[in-house]
Amino acid sequence: MNIRRLTADDLDDCARLAKDRDWPPERHKWALLLEVGEGYGIDADDGDGLAATNVMTRYGDDHAVISMVLTASRYARRGLGRALMEHVLERADDRTVSLHATENGRPLYERLGFRTVSRVAMRTGVFRGEPSGATRPATEDDLGEILALDAEVFGTDRSRLLRRMFGFGEQVRIADGGFGHCWRNDHNVVLGPVVARDLATAQALIGDLALHAGGTVRMDLDLAQEELAGWAGRHGMGEPWEVSLMVRDGDPPGDRSRQFLPFMQALG
Repeated sequence: MNIRRLTADDLDDCARLAKDRDWPPERHKWALLLEVGEGYGIDADDGDGLAATNVMTRYGDDHAVISMVLTASRYARRGLGRALMEHVLERADDRTVSLHATENGRPLYERLGFRTVSRVAMRTGVFRGEPSGATRPATEDDLGEILALDAEVFGTDRSRLLRRMFGFGEQVRIADGGFGHCWRNDHNVVLGPVVARDLATAQALIGDLALHAGGTVRMDLDLAQEELAGWAGRHGMGEPWEVSLMVRDGDPPGDRSRQFLPFMQALG
């Protein structure tokens, strides 16, 4: 079984594999993940694209996130997903590793030593509200302040990723004690990350980002943030679809109470 690194040249095959498993193609997302992370794949032995993939994104020396764990339907139950997981876990060294898992994937991750630490609900809808007046569009001149706050709250170095927000996303906004970002996916605009000193600041950032985006937006809400989840529902965000946040060899980094939305589930 030959496991190899994926590159930007594999983007078409990654999108095809996603569609094979009834996921959206998400080319914009895949491109970012292959740039800031380490994509791994197994070529299909019939010569038709990729049989399986995953991506590991490292944050500093102490944390990594695994995502895009996909196996082509015609190669299901042959152990390819497990082989790729073992491959990246070996390369994670002593880092704490996290991922978001569907119910179908959770049994494999449990066998590999992951445990569920929280539930995360994806909610989509058209946000209803008024501008807060408490946030403004950020510029690259604000990046130093953003990186300093994120290092304090997230607890490890994801500066390489955050530096991409201004080129990757739709908008970055800043408030007194917080920042937020949104980016366009295939059928909606994803809000995240949002890091803030308190709930009110997070709500101002989320609301202003959603209003700027217009149309359908997506939020991935940690259900431990009960007030935020209730607020989102009252402002037009639809019924949740839940996954498990799972961790291996430690705990999630930083102060989770001030991490209101992830960049995306694939990046934590």
